[in-house]
Amino acid sequence: MAATPDGCEHYVRSCLLKAPCCGKFYVCRLCHDGEEKHQLDRFKVREVRCAACSTIQEAQQTCKECDVKFGEYYCDVCHLFDKDKKQYHCQPCGICRIGPKEKYFHCTKCNLCLATDLKDNHKCVENVSRQNCPVCMEDIHTSRIGAHVLPCGHLLHKTCFDDMCITGAYRCPLCMRSAFNMKEFWEDQDKEIAQSPMPTEYRDTTVKIICNDCQAHCTVSFHVLGLKCSSCGSYNTAQYGGSL
Repeated sequence: MAATPDGCEHYVRSCLLKAPCCGKFYVCRLCHDGEEKHQLDRFKVREVRCAACSTIQEAQQTCKECDVKFGEYYCDVCHLFDKDKKQYHCQPCGICRIGPKEKYFHCTKCNLCLATDLKDNHKCVENVSRQNCPVCMEDIHTSRIGAHVLPCGHLLHKTCFDDMCITGAYRCPLCMRSAFNMKEFWEDQDKEIAQSPMPTEYRDTTVKIICNDCQAHCTVSFHVLGLKCSSCGSYNTAQYGGSL
């Protein structure tokens, strides 16, 4: 794939990587993976070709022949060339992250860099980013798309979380707990149920439920609009068994 002064749709750079797997030149690993039937290992890249003078040389930030800077940012571990986005290489993650670095910290248990406002303020799930996004089933850890941490500790791509909200889905696809604070929605549900009494023959009907948010098992009044957990007030519940 030919390089342009601006690189490719993924990165702004002035060089092409020589793929260690097939020997072909591509602007980036994503361009390579989109064309080939195998993946480029970024850590094994040893040579690049200057987009300005076509000199093939050892991977470095500046062309040894014409002094063109291949990228404002360069990591000699990931062989990442790009414009300055305040990137930094996280050693425990093993890859570069978009910063600035001071706004992120590496959670050892989650094994992932998270925003500093989540420090001591999130539920840890061991190696959570090593799982694929439960919405699109694509990799999270090395994705260029940011991750969104749910209250339950599970991760989604930020874009997948936004799409999920647009469609009206409010539960974690993995554990079914509410994906955000639902207090106002539950209050609206209370009002709607109060204004919609059940027919006389069903008013004393009760059912057994389990709450997806607090895991409580309750016996509650039956209503077609929702079954409210008597322990935490959530409507994120599931009925089990028949009516009582």
